[in-house]
Amino acid sequence: MNLNEKLKEVREYIKTKELLEQATGLVYWDMRVGMPKKAVEQRAEVVGYLSSEGYKFTTSEKVKGFIEFFEPHLDELNVIDRAMIEELKRQYDEIKKIPEDKYKEYVILCSKSEAAWEEAKEKNDFSIFKPYLGKVIEFQKEFLEYTGYTGTKYDSLLDKYERGITVEKLDEVFGELRDAIVDLLNRIKNSGTNIDDSFFKNKFTKEEQEEFGLFVLEKMGYDFDAGRLDESVHPFTINFGNKDVRITTNYHENEFRSALFSSIHEGGHALYEQDIPDELMGTGLGTGVSMGIHESQSRFYENILGRSKSFWKYFFPEAKKRFNQLKDVSFEDFYKAINIVEPSLIRTEADELTYSLHVIIRYEIEKLIFNGEVNLEDLPKIWNEKYKEYLGVEPSNDAEGILQDMHWSDGSFGYFPSYALGNLYGAQMLKKMLSDSPEIFDDVENGNLDTIHQWLKENVHKHGAVYKPADLIKLISGEELNAKYFIRYLNDKYEEVYNLK
Repeated sequence: MNLNEKLKEVREYIKTKELLEQATGLVYWDMRVGMPKKAVEQRAEVVGYLSSEGYKFTTSEKVKGFIEFFEPHLDELNVIDRAMIEELKRQYDEIKKIPEDKYKEYVILCSKSEAAWEEAKEKNDFSIFKPYLGKVIEFQKEFLEYTGYTGTKYDSLLDKYERGITVEKLDEVFGELRDAIVDLLNRIKNSGTNIDDSFFKNKFTKEEQEEFGLFVLEKMGYDFDAGRLDESVHPFTINFGNKDVRITTNYHENEFRSALFSSIHEGGHALYEQDIPDELMGTGLGTGVSMGIHESQSRFYENILGRSKSFWKYFFPEAKKRFNQLKDVSFEDFYKAINIVEPSLIRTEADELTYSLHVIIRYEIEKLIFNGEVNLEDLPKIWNEKYKEYLGVEPSNDAEGILQDMHWSDGSFGYFPSYALGNLYGAQMLKKMLSDSPEIFDDVENGNLDTIHQWLKENVHKHGAVYKPADLIKLISGEELNAKYFIRYLNDKYEEVYNLK
């Protein structure tokens, strides 16, 4: 069999595997959005069964044969086909080392763990979630013994979400970022400038918020014929190929900004997935390359674009038409309130400046967990102490403390750093974007967000998962990941907002 015939066979196999993954994803989406509470046990079994079938597809003798056939011929393949085989091998090598029964047991546990987290958060009681969290952590540690690791155990967890990133690299860039944020935060505290954002805390009905959110998403370019907006406890994006990319948000009637910026954030994720070229479907590469690059898109739309003056020069008049609560608010007061710096307890509600500190706190706790330096029962106390040290605030209960995020419930250790990496990637992309199209924010002022969308589509989205994250950011910007662009962006922005110059 020649290379082209074998490549066709591989693609057909991967396509079948992706169909199974889409079916599993649909069940997962329903669990998060519409499932009755009593269905948790049964639905966990469904997810466990489907995931077990996925395990078989990933680790089959057929896949082993594909890898053995192509390994001597990798240099003969084009960039997409080579990346396809390399990704097939990466998944095979990782999953094959984990016994199938353990893998299935873990997936079922995570489904139950997520439900336990929702209940614990609702009842403000860490003890409900604690036993599930303990089991998830033990499974993760056991899997690391099966798969092996280089460097630290946590390096291997990071690699699942951001291939090639290490604790050593993160400690370097996060240290630089943390110091710069703390310095700017202290300057703001000493500025004497006070910003009033009380008008955001009037009553804004869910219907009003939803209508405006849908309007903004449509202007962003989100394709509602290939997606939908729903509600969930924790906003998220999920995709079943590039023709079905769904997002959720969560509404609070006494806070204008929460659902809106969650929707913009998830819309950024969704545009990435909707823009993946059809030719990458059925290759294993038809998705975002990493969670850090993914977060660069969502954080870019939410903050660099969504909290910019240019954005609100168009959308503020639209907001005033829809919300009588804003009738007496000036543009300048609105813009400053959108960008208020106020150390807070909840990561998803954090201002743009202090947000990365929330992420660094989680990063440091996750390192403690996998270095064996902390007991499970001490996690809420450590969480609270770090919030007091880094942000000067302290949670009064578990729901606004250790239970605020769902990521640990499904075993997503190593994911949180992606959010801060996304900030860094996004600012680095912004520099290149403005170099290519200096007028791009003039278009935004006139309600044209398509210029930005098309630049991101051409430079980021169209590549799917063909390139590793480090290679992609170098391809886009001409240099390796660097914290200085985001630090410069923050200083330029907040020196103006808080009159620091």
